[in-house]
Amino acid sequence: MAAPPSPTGPAPIVLAYSGGLDTSFLVPWLIEREHRPVITVTVDTGGIDAAAARTLAERARALGAVAHHQVDARAGYFEQVLRFLIMGNVRRGALYPLCVGAERVMQAQTIARMARELGSDTVAHGCTAAGNDQVRFEVALRTLAPDLRVLAPVRDQAFRRQDELDYLHSRGLPLPPTGAKYSVNRGLWGVTIGGTETLTSSGSIPAEAWILTRGAFPQPRAPLRHTLRFEQGRPVALDGRALEPVALIEALEALAAPYGIGRGIHLGDTIIGTKGRVAFEAPAAEVLLSAHRELEKLVLTGRQQRIKELLAQPYGDLVHEGQLLDPVCRDIEALFASSQQRVTGEVHVLLQTGALFVEGVDSPYSLMAASRGVYGEAAGEWSASDALGFSRIAALPGVFHVRAGERARQQKDR
Repeated sequence: MAAPPSPTGPAPIVLAYSGGLDTSFLVPWLIEREHRPVITVTVDTGGIDAAAARTLAERARALGAVAHHQVDARAGYFEQVLRFLIMGNVRRGALYPLCVGAERVMQAQTIARMARELGSDTVAHGCTAAGNDQVRFEVALRTLAPDLRVLAPVRDQAFRRQDELDYLHSRGLPLPPTGAKYSVNRGLWGVTIGGTETLTSSGSIPAEAWILTRGAFPQPRAPLRHTLRFEQGRPVALDGRALEPVALIEALEALAAPYGIGRGIHLGDTIIGTKGRVAFEAPAAEVLLSAHRELEKLVLTGRQQRIKELLAQPYGDLVHEGQLLDPVCRDIEALFASSQQRVTGEVHVLLQTGALFVEGVDSPYSLMAASRGVYGEAAGEWSASDALGFSRIAALPGVFHVRAGERARQQKDR
């Protein structure tokens, strides 16, 4: 790692660096325009192995950064965000598991902390004017560190991706591997892919554009069974082997991605009010959310499930919009955490090409096993006359509605 600039020189700009086209372009551009050194900071919230980390650092230095830092925030990301997305079974538009975007507040927190540690009064990010991330980053940064100057040149100068490519090419600087064709974001919870195909509402991205699940359908695999264990809503083991959450999620991604599980294209509302569309791959999220939901069905009452469902959507909206620091999120998280006291047990899943099948669930807190009755077969806690009386009472609202309508018609006909 290169040494930071001299304390007597100009204060550095701390750039949130992903290694993509926008942030690669910003390293030399900021140095030229601001006449200040640039320190790149990559906040690792998943999807960066050792080889990728080395490449990011080497490219940052080749672009002109005086120093590069990579901060491993995966465990913190799980504790601050992902565990609550699992507890709430949160999906946006009943489909998208917030696989990218949910980590932006965590990344902004880290960037603000690093800026202070490095003696900087200025941070920069590569968000555009058309996306969600600009809002997420700036809401978080202004909440956490209102004293910092925030630069967003790609947004404010309206740079096009081709402009950025030409700028780097003309100076002989390294280009990111995906160039300008696709915008790829990867994290612990999955990958998003944006390209020309996602700018309209019809059609999919080509087979070669998928990252994690590429080749899954042309080369189908034999089905495999696995068992997940949860303790108080927290994933703790895979196939009997205890794992910390980050390791478990990464292991699930490696297992489920070759089956094409968790692939989709999400169409929804952006923070700024437009409709947006993005392809995503979230193998681990798909498995964990589906497994957790089925375990909850076994151990939670119907009312517990319904109240949680009422809060899952607004919580997902708040996370999506970069409002995770709003205190109402702590209130919702408190209810989620309380609801998980009995969400302990094992879930048996079958991985098949293009599909996940939950075969069964077991829990010492099973409400199904606690009943003396057998659904559709035998009454346990009640008699036949009890059932008849219950049916009569349950029918009363409908009976009254019909009766009131008949009386109204009779009075009208008089």
